[in-house]
Amino acid sequence: MPGSSASTGISIFIDSRITTVSPSSTSSPTATSIFQTVPVMWASTSTLGAPQYPPVPPQPPDRRSDLAVIVAARNEADRVGATLDALADAFPDAALWVADDASDDGTGAVALAHGARLVGRGRPHGKGANMTAAAEAMLSEGTSATLVLLCDGDLGESAGRLAPLVEAVERGDCDLAVAAFRVRVGGGFGVALGFSRWAVERRSGYRASAPISGQRAMRTEVLRSLLPFAPGYGMETAMTIDAVRAGHRISEVELDLAHRATTRNLRGFLHRARQLRDFARAWWSRR
Repeated sequence: MPGSSASTGISIFIDSRITTVSPSSTSSPTATSIFQTVPVMWASTSTLGAPQYPPVPPQPPDRRSDLAVIVAARNEADRVGATLDALADAFPDAALWVADDASDDGTGAVALAHGARLVGRGRPHGKGANMTAAAEAMLSEGTSATLVLLCDGDLGESAGRLAPLVEAVERGDCDLAVAAFRVRVGGGFGVALGFSRWAVERRSGYRASAPISGQRAMRTEVLRSLLPFAPGYGMETAMTIDAVRAGHRISEVELDLAHRATTRNLRGFLHRARQLRDFARAWWSRR
């Protein structure tokens, strides 16, 4: 896998290329900052067979794990800055990455201005594919991170409350920690969520209360075993199924989080229809 030419650079993944951009003195690096383009080798690991990956033993308590955070975003310019600031405060030594799925509202520029490495594409590829690209870019850089936190870009200030997920994995309580929202805000009639729960249990036997939560912590080797992620919104449903099948221990942690909730209007129903479609695809592909 290729590595970044400078660990302090900003990595941008565009389709089949990874481009390293040197930090500029301005808050928004320009196209003239690009100085290296190298091809990316994709690694793909299947976890659909019998369990292959035993639970990862906990690290010694006196050793502090390095952390990488990958934030999923599409058109979150008004919230991703607050999300990144909260993450930087909660995890001051973590490397922050933003997987920008071809936003057209300036999300990428905001992410760069708030100190994140940006992984973006020229056209939308869906959450799962773009988060896969960001994870592969992070791993290809030769990261020293032993823990990885995935989260959504619309958490805002509440992103600073994700520490219990990282701590649960670091203590060895589980291999994959998933955040369950303490208070549910917005949403529809629960059809898509209910289907995802059913699909996870049907395919893995695990009863999940938060199968579509995008807030997840794991060790780097667990992340490797779960790549590539399922396409689109099926990413989390499939990840939970794959993790159980691989023998990883899952723990759901209830947290006081907030996000941009959809409502019961046409736009909200269309969004949940797309979710349901991707959940069904993830379920069917793992039969």
